[in-house]
Amino acid sequence: MDGIFVGGGGAGYGERQVLDLKYANRHGLIAGATGTGKTVTLQILAEGFSEAGVPVFLSDVKGDLSGLAKAGSEGFKLHEAFVGRAATIGFEDYHYRDTPAVFWDMFGAQGHPVRTTVAEMGPLLIARLLELTEAQEGVLNIAFRLSDEQGLPLLDLKDLQALLVWVGENAKELSLRYGNVSTASVGAIQRRLLVLETQGGTSLFGEPALELADLMRLAPDGRGQVNILAADTLMASPRLYATFLLWLLSELFEDLPEVGDPDKPKLVFFFDEAHLLFDGAPKALVDKVEQVARLIRSKGVGVYFISQNPDDIPEDILGQLGNRVQHALRAFTARDKKALRMAAETYRPNPDFDTETAIREVGVGEAVTSMLERKGIPGIVQRTLIRPPSSQLGPISAEDRAALMAASPLAGKYDTAVDRASAYEMLKQRAEAAARAAEEAENGAGGAEEAPDEMIREYNRARRYDPTPKAAPRTTGTRRGSSRYSKPESIGEALGQAVLKELSGTTGKRIVRGILGSIFKAR
Repeated sequence: MDGIFVGGGGAGYGERQVLDLKYANRHGLIAGATGTGKTVTLQILAEGFSEAGVPVFLSDVKGDLSGLAKAGSEGFKLHEAFVGRAATIGFEDYHYRDTPAVFWDMFGAQGHPVRTTVAEMGPLLIARLLELTEAQEGVLNIAFRLSDEQGLPLLDLKDLQALLVWVGENAKELSLRYGNVSTASVGAIQRRLLVLETQGGTSLFGEPALELADLMRLAPDGRGQVNILAADTLMASPRLYATFLLWLLSELFEDLPEVGDPDKPKLVFFFDEAHLLFDGAPKALVDKVEQVARLIRSKGVGVYFISQNPDDIPEDILGQLGNRVQHALRAFTARDKKALRMAAETYRPNPDFDTETAIREVGVGEAVTSMLERKGIPGIVQRTLIRPPSSQLGPISAEDRAALMAASPLAGKYDTAVDRASAYEMLKQRAEAAARAAEEAENGAGGAEEAPDEMIREYNRARRYDPTPKAAPRTTGTRRGSSRYSKPESIGEALGQAVLKELSGTTGKRIVRGILGSIFKAR
């Protein structure tokens, strides 16, 4: 199979439109006003890629795309219309068929839980997620640097929250090495993390983390797995939705090897409601998206943006989207008219009709299309009747979804969260050891001079910043950013004598208990 049949012509329409698999990793755009057929176009493209043995990842914003997992039926009310459309456009091989679908859900209700770790997401995307200022982002970067140097893995939100408390406690010492660390900035980040936690962001961070290989599986019959992310609930937190999908794109970019120009993509990624990615995004983030879109093609990944209007996509990224399906745009305002004109200007003109007029007049299930042709040249724009889907149009029932999840090849792998020792537990252990050291030093017969050296070291670890960088985390044989960190080395004894005095009296106990209280409140 060399291409995906997108649609064809009838009276007054153009040639058959086929998306050439060789150029499918040159990215694409599906645009159009609400209710013009974007979701069905996404559905038939996902079917086509799966049939060609290409795995697909897409987000199901309205719940409609779950129908990909079930074959259409002759009892469907639009059956006759579908069969008629197939005959009109010359779709001779039209038949009903399901796709090998796997359901995912960040909250674990409608699919397998999908998680990543705080360390894997990194400070840039987390700063974007939390809408931090430049100064606050700087403090967050320091926290991530210290996580590496002090051997404190950041896996979930409570790890980051505990580490930020530790950063605030040691702000003076850290400022001398890394620049100003403001406790006000630390507090602002903590407030943002609390809001994220309230919105359900806790579900995103943790282990077992998603393995990219599980998104790129083939069914036993050779068809590509269609990964459907339930996003109807997730869309209530649009920033979380956009940041997660951008993280996934970045992970694919970082982890996949170069393959040049394959005969077909290794994975196709559909980014629905793409405008959410760019609304209010800082230039650094837009530049990152542009870099990923430009370079991920050579990793064999095609990215297709779905949005209401092409001008929702930054111009530099829009220029890289070679395969385009433009459904109707309505021009009711001056801005709408300008967007319509700009959309029409991006197509290679067809002498048989005016592109701007066609975009305004095509009906539901119709589109203006342009696919890359030989040598990657954009095809002449055509008016196209989009082919009907082979899978069910509309959502499946809750019972069907539950049955498919139970029979999934990934059933049980991600369903139970794992909370292994990380920054929160390590800092808690250090503080508890320091508390014991203070208690024993106060009650010891020999006084402070007889306090064991290890107690002093534990107190220092809990109370003071150790400026000696630790060994870099070991990454051999592990995923990027999720390696097990090397054990912290012992710190210097420079503060030892000063600490002895504190440990010898009640002041030491109060300080250490203050640490425990500030970091580890009852959760």
